[in-house]
Amino acid sequence: MKRVIYYSLILVTILFFIREAQAKEVYKSMYQQESLIFDFKNADVIEYWRIVNDGVMGGLSKSEIVYSDSNTAIFKGIVSLENNGGFASTRTIPRSYELGGHNGILLRVKGDGKKYQFRLRTNDRFDGVSYRYQFATELNTWMIIDIPFHECIPVFRGRILEDAEPIVPEKIQQIGFLISDKQAGIFQLEIDWIKAYKK
Repeated sequence: MKRVIYYSLILVTILFFIREAQAKEVYKSMYQQESLIFDFKNADVIEYWRIVNDGVMGGLSKSEIVYSDSNTAIFKGIVSLENNGGFASTRTIPRSYELGGHNGILLRVKGDGKKYQFRLRTNDRFDGVSYRYQFATELNTWMIIDIPFHECIPVFRGRILEDAEPIVPEKIQQIGFLISDKQAGIFQLEIDWIKAYKK
């Protein structure tokens, strides 16, 4: 009986690595050209990111983005629904990312089981139209999130803009993350890297 269990464990282990190898091959074939935007291997990269919480509207949510011992960025804090608040976010200092010809963004993140938004802006303004992509995380699990530009929805202060033009990749100047949707309480999103891709 012990021998059967032993060989079964070996078989399961072999199948796991085969599937992982197959997944990596599929990943390589899907994204032939990738451009690294952030990989957070250098602590100084954190200086390009800023926090924008619901305090701009009187809310009480708190957040920060910090550098971890694992050479990643961690966006964390507490979302409060008091004073009509309910969101926390981080975004980059405006600059041109020169993403013309790219089809989308890839993220490698580890979350807490909550839902987040990846956001893009095509200008250097503090407020205005942004393009959002919503994604769910799994508790303490690294995930690669594929964000096609054509699936990024134009919004303004939470409202979908039906008549706004689709995002133009070459105009992207700000990128960021946001948590809202009445998800009160502690949150944490760890970010390994952010890439743009061409198919």
